[in-house]
This record gives sequence, C-alpha cells and structure tokens, in this order.
Amino acid sequence: MNINATTSSSGFQFAAHDLVPDAAREAITDGVLYEKRPALRPDGSVADGLFNAWITLNNPSQFNSYTTDMVKGVILAFRAASNARDVNAVVFTAAGDKAFCTGGNTKEYAEYYAGRPQEYRQYMRLFNDMVSAILGCDKPVICRVNGMRIGGGQEIGMACDFSVAHDMARFGQAGPKHGSAAIGGSTDFLPVMIGCEQAMISGVLCEPFSAHKAMRLGILTDIVPALKVDGKFIANPLVETQRMTDDWGRLTHGEFKTGDDLAEGKKVLAKGEMDLSLLDEKVEELCTKLMLTFPDCTTKSVEELRKPKLNAWNMNKENSRAWLSLNMMTEARTGFRAFNEGNREVGREIDFVALRQELAAGTKWSEEFINSMMPGAGK
Repeated sequence: MNINATTSSSGFQFAAHDLVPDAAREAITDGVLYEKRPALRPDGSVADGLFNAWITLNNPSQFNSYTTDMVKGVILAFRAASNARDVNAVVFTAAGDKAFCTGGNTKEYAEYYAGRPQEYRQYMRLFNDMVSAILGCDKPVICRVNGMRIGGGQEIGMACDFSVAHDMARFGQAGPKHGSAAIGGSTDFLPVMIGCEQAMISGVLCEPFSAHKAMRLGILTDIVPALKVDGKFIANPLVETQRMTDDWGRLTHGEFKTGDDLAEGKKVLAKGEMDLSLLDEKVEELCTKLMLTFPDCTTKSVEELRKPKLNAWNMNKENSRAWLSLNMMTEARTGFRAFNEGNREVGREIDFVALRQELAAGTKWSEEFINSMMPGAGK
C-alpha cells in the first residue's frame, strides 16, 4: 500500500490519489493556504467528520495577485480538496477585505516574463491547469469574493460554481488597457454568463462594475453588506442601489455614482469600517445547503451545469496560450511594464493615441520604442 494512504475511523485503508503528500504540498505552496473547516448543520452545530476545504490566496500586499508559485499551489490545493473524502464543498477566497484577486502578479510579469515568450508559454500551461483544476473539481466550488475580482481574478472566480460577494467588491477585466486580452477564461465565460453585449463592455472596454450590477447580470449567487457605519451595516455608498432607471428608462441600479452623489458617498465611506461576518455567514449557509444533498447526484449535476463554460474553455485554451506567449514581445511587454513602472503621478497606462500613431506610421517594436511608451517618458 502507498505510504501516503490514509486509514478511516473504521480501520479501512484508503489508497492515496493526491499528486503529492500534504507535507510536500505545504512546502511548495507559499502564498496559498489550505485548511479544512468543520461543516455545519442548519442549526450551527458541527457535523462530525465532515469539512469544507478553504483555499485562500495569501498575497494581500499585492491585492492577492497570483505568482507562478501560487498558481502551482492552487492546482495542488484543488486536487487535494477534490480527493478529500470528508470534504463537502470548496471555498475559494483570499486574505483581507480589499481584493479576492487582481490576476497575475504584474511585477513578475513585467520583470521576468516580458520579452520571454517561451517562459510565458510554460507559465500559461500552469495557468490553464489552474482554471481546469477549478472546473474539474469533484466538489462544488464557492468563490468567496472578499474584494476586487479583476482580470485573471475574475477569470478564476467565474470558473467557480457559485460566487458570494460583499457589496463593496468590484468586478471587471483589464486586458486591453494593460497589454493583454481576457482569454484566460473571461472571453469564454462572460458571453455564456452575462450575454455577448455586456461581455464586450467588460472584456474590450474594461469598464468595472459593482457587486450589485454583478448580481443583476447573473454572475453572483448572493451579495451581503460589509460596510458598517455607527455599528450598522449599510449598502455600498458609492453605488446606486435604490433608483432602478434614469430619465431615459435605462437601468441604473448597481451603477457607480458620479459627481456630487459620489462625493457624498465617499464621505460616508470614510466614516465606516469593514466587517466580513455576514459574508462568512452566507458562505457557510451555502456550504450547508450543499451538504444536505446526495453527494454523487450533486457532483453529476455540477459537472453537467459546468459544460457550457467547460466546452468553451477547452475549445480555446491552447490557442489562447500560444497568442499570449507571443504577445509578451509586443503589447504585453509594454503594458505590464507601464503598470509596474508607473505610479499615481504619471499613471500606469501608456499613451494609446501615440502608440496607434506610431504603429500606423510603420514603427517597429523595439526596446527603444517600448521605453518611449512608458508613462512619463516624454516629460
């Protein structure tokens, strides 16, 4: 019998199906926490011997962006959770209250992968395996959205089966603004989940949207307040949560406020404090609902309902990987460097008009040309 096998409470010895033993996984996965938390019955009591696996991105200083090592950690963690016989559901979340994930680690992209397409191609094999590990998990996966879910963070979040967010969270893509395209899952998932036109707005224009709008568009299971003012939970003061239409009859519920309304909202925000207790309660409630089902029937239902996302993902992931790798020689090399080297004073985006003018004039991509595109280079 494999030395990594486990023995049940009845004495039965299970075979080991994990890729690596727990000790090796923990040694590899710096930046990703894996723990099993007791599953709870509806009355809050512990269901002895049953657990929910919590997989936590732990890089809050960089808004929980994932490094290469963290991607490996997520893959191994989902494999472990999928194989755990005593795990009911998987909760995928991150540290803190600012961000679930903002995508790949831009510093690593800019300083290592930019200009090295073969290296980025290997990295994208890991990224693809991470998304596939989520989509292929044998347990239902809940994304606990504890803050911004942007770029690649939106992609791995949408790969999950359920998403529960606090209403201060923001959602969206960043690709065409920073030298990439949302082809790590979002161009596959967004049309299926929110429709083609809204997918265009998010994936091409990179316009962020609120948790309230995400709920309205259909990519959230539920939202809860997280901002407390004078000890009471209130809805996100930066978002229109009451009025449903404007003077033209367009839906405005969930849109970010502007002008004086935004200024007043920021004043309210400054007086509040974040409290994610309601988010945790809602996530636990969903885990409990999942526990009160036949496990194999639930797994089969989840597998079937994943198919629209999974089919689109499997059809495109390899050619997307090749394109993203080659793009590291041109626009990604420029955009990731601009974000990494820029700041609030000069910005983190290039002059897109100047770029298009130069390309229209026949300018070649070169180190000198890319340097000239960096924020503040012309000042």
